Amino acid sequence: MTRWWKPAVGAVAAAVLTITALTRPAPLPAVAPVPNADEQILRGRFLLVSHACGDCHGGGNNPAAPGWLQGLRDTLQQFRIGPFITRPRNLTPDNTTGLGRFTERQIFNALRYGLRPGETPDVEITGTTPGQGNFPARPKYLAIPMPWPSWRHMPDADLWAIAAYLKRGLKPVSNKVEDSDGPPDFWAGEYTVEKIGPYPNPAYPTANETP
Repeated sequence: MTRWWKPAVGAVAAAVLTITALTRPAPLPAVAPVPNADEQILRGRFLLVSHACGDCHGGGNNPAAPGWLQGLRDTLQQFRIGPFITRPRNLTPDNTTGLGRFTERQIFNALRYGLRPGETPDVEITGTTPGQGNFPARPKYLAIPMPWPSWRHMPDADLWAIAAYLKRGLKPVSNKVEDSDGPPDFWAGEYTVEKIGPYPNPAYPTANETP
């Protein structure tokens, strides 16, 4: 009677594992996932809703509401700062009346540095000293109700997400908003370190904090 040789189960398993290890491609290095365009736009949408941008620029906290981020349509949206009237702008990407003529970097610079995109070129800014690091020698700032002094401390990725949503996540709507009133320096005198604090923030802990 013919007898078949049967290797030990353990030997077979070891051989299979060896062959698999030799033929399996090396694992790719672990890297942080890069958000796709849809994820970035959705992140920007979330930030605009959760930071109540629609309370000033239209639509409240509801992206489906009439007037969502379309700017001033009613005098109730106006703000009076001393003798000046400020008016929330149209944030939709309309080329004539909204943000369509500005780049995402110009929007980013407005959020980080408070610079009016219409008076600030599309450049990377590396400092806050006028005339240095591409910061304008004579900066023109956004009107005071815009809370960019707080927004400037948000992570870069969040500010880019907001810019992406405003440029690529909204439908353009034509709504011409009159410019806000303002002093000749466009509020520059109100945005000193003494009034709004430094950027970046002082290192933790300060004298007011517990280490």
